[in-house]
Parts: sequence; structure tokens; C-alpha cells
Amino acid sequence: MNSSEVLQAPKVSTGSRWPQWLAVVVLVYVLISAVSMIGSGFKAATGGQAQELFEFASNPYVGLVIGIVATALIQSSSTVTSLIVGMVAGGLPVTIAIPMIMGSNVGTTVTNTLVSLGHVRDKNEFRRAFSAATVHDFFNLIAVAIFLPLEIMFGFLEQVALWLSTFLIGSDSYSMSDINVIKMLTKPFVNAMGDVTSVLPGVLGSVALIIVGLLFIFAAITYIGKLLKVLMVGKAKEVLHSAIGRGPVTGIASGALVTTFVQSSSTTTSLMVPLAGSGTFSLKQIYPFMLGANIGTTVTALLAATAISGALAVAALEIALVHFLFNVFAVCVIFGLPLLRNLPIIGAEWLAGIAAERKVFAAAWVLGVFIAVPLLMIAASMAL
Repeated sequence: MNSSEVLQAPKVSTGSRWPQWLAVVVLVYVLISAVSMIGSGFKAATGGQAQELFEFASNPYVGLVIGIVATALIQSSSTVTSLIVGMVAGGLPVTIAIPMIMGSNVGTTVTNTLVSLGHVRDKNEFRRAFSAATVHDFFNLIAVAIFLPLEIMFGFLEQVALWLSTFLIGSDSYSMSDINVIKMLTKPFVNAMGDVTSVLPGVLGSVALIIVGLLFIFAAITYIGKLLKVLMVGKAKEVLHSAIGRGPVTGIASGALVTTFVQSSSTTTSLMVPLAGSGTFSLKQIYPFMLGANIGTTVTALLAATAISGALAVAALEIALVHFLFNVFAVCVIFGLPLLRNLPIIGAEWLAGIAAERKVFAAAWVLGVFIAVPLLMIAASMAL
């Protein structure tokens, strides 16, 4: 969906909105239940040996590549992060999951980069659009370059997220199964799906439960996004046009708010690309909005974590909080430090200038960042 379609989405009268809002509530219920399904299926399929199953991803660079490629292919960081939350609930170690979460941040930027290719016929328009798209790429790549090594050395994101999660729901030895209302509400749905998939023999039933859960997550997030675009597009448009260009803090806040409205950072960041291409907003005006979108998209994983109860509730909430903290700290460090603040803009403008003259460089960037470089990272890490 392009920006003009989003901005011109049909208006819905107040009296006819309640069925759409009811559908959103039902889909949120399905989303939360699906995450619980994945957790149950993953735990049963691995027999509590998730660490051994994902031993190949214990190398953080391999985990990073999994996050990048999975998100680039699925075109939804919300889906990938919700899946990761479910896997952590099923026993996947948080340490392995953290690089995957970081990779999903990079993988989600491919959408707006591809959208910018629609402006390729006009050199000046393409230069503006491509720079607006790739400023998001550069920011997330710089964020990973800074925080992944720090996480490997000190594990500070994991420690802060663990402290917050235990503060919010108690220690990892404390079971919330008796008082978790969300768990009580989703249990009938999860059990029903478990009964259906249990007809398959052995581990196949657990794998089927994971696959069905993933399909439910993908469908729920897709349709929640579509419904919220119709229900909230007027408010999102109002926030967008009233906030862009009014300072970095307002831009970041509006990006987070609009992304929360539509539940898709790909949608909100892709919306900015045509506006930049047309010259409506400058790259410096759009840049903070992109950063806010990174923060807004973490709401889905936090929501998904509410499905988990028991000892693994802490771990599930912890990885969701890692996603949130990673994006908040990245904004504070990269955008907050004058030395780093303009690096994404400089990189995006430089690359856009080259790509505008030779379009092959645009294709090389997409293929290189999202396919070639990840494969090289795996090869290099395996050689060490």
C-alpha cells in the first residue's frame, strides 16, 4: 500500500466503527493465543532441549543473520519478533534470541528501500526517495554495529531487560498461572488447537502447532494493520502532518505514535518515502520520524509477551523488552550524540547520489545488505 492509498483510505462513520473495533479485539486475542501456541509447540517439539537445537545460532552473528533474512523475506518485523517471543517461551535462550531481534530491526528496512525504487524514472525524485529509505537502513546498521558487540561483551540489554521483567511480574521462580487473566482467556483456544494438531504422530503434532501458530500470527498482524489503517488513518495523518518538521523530539514521538496506530513500521516508514521523493518533507525532517517508528513497532512483541505465564513468563517479557530497549537506547546514543547523529544522513545522501546516477547500485545495495553481507558474515564467523 503506498502513501496516497494510506492517506486517502476510506472514512468510516462513527456509528459503523464498532464491528471493526470488535474485529481488532478478536485479532489481538488470536495473536496472543498464537504466541502461546508457538511456545507450547516449541517446548514440546524440542523436549526442553532448545539450546541444543539452536546450537548453530549460538554464534551471535548467525543469530543476527537469521533475524535479517527472516524479516526481509516475511516483510514484517512484528511477525518475526512475535515468533521469537513464542520460541523463548518454549525454551529458546534469551542470549541466542537477542541477535535475532537486532537482525529483525535491519530486515524490516528492506520494505521502504524497495518502495523507493518506484521513483527510479526521475533522477532527482529517486535521489530524495532513496535517501529517505536508506537513512533507516544506515541507522539500524549503525545501531547493530554499536550494540551487538556491547551485548556480546557485557550483556547489558539482557541484564536491564531481566531486571525490568522481574520487577514487573516477579522472579523467574514465581508462577503466574493462577492469576494471569490473559492466560486464562487464551487457554481454551490454545488447548483446542493443541487437540487438533495432536492427531499427528509424535513430534509432528508439536511442529504443526508451531506452524499453525505462526500462520495465525501472520494473519492477525496483517489484518490488524489493515483494520487500524482504516480506523486510525485520519488520526495518523493528523499526527503526521502536525508533527513532521517541528523538531526531532516531536518527530520521534509522532513516528512511534503513528506506528502504534497502524501496527507496522514498514507501513509508516514506507509512507515517508514518497513524501520525501516529492519534496514535501526533507530528509532531516523525516529522519526522526523513522527512529520513532523503530520504537513504535516494539508494542507488538510486548503485547505478545502477555500470553506467557509460569517460569518462562520472565524470559518472554525479557526478550520483548530487549527489543524495546535496543531501539530506545539506539535513538538516545546515535541521535543523542552530535558525533553520530548525522552519520545515517551522510551515508544515505552519499549512497542516493551514486544510485541516482547508476541505478545498478540501488539493486546492489538491496542484494548486498540483505543477502550477500549476511552470508559473508556467516562464512567469516564459521572460519574463526
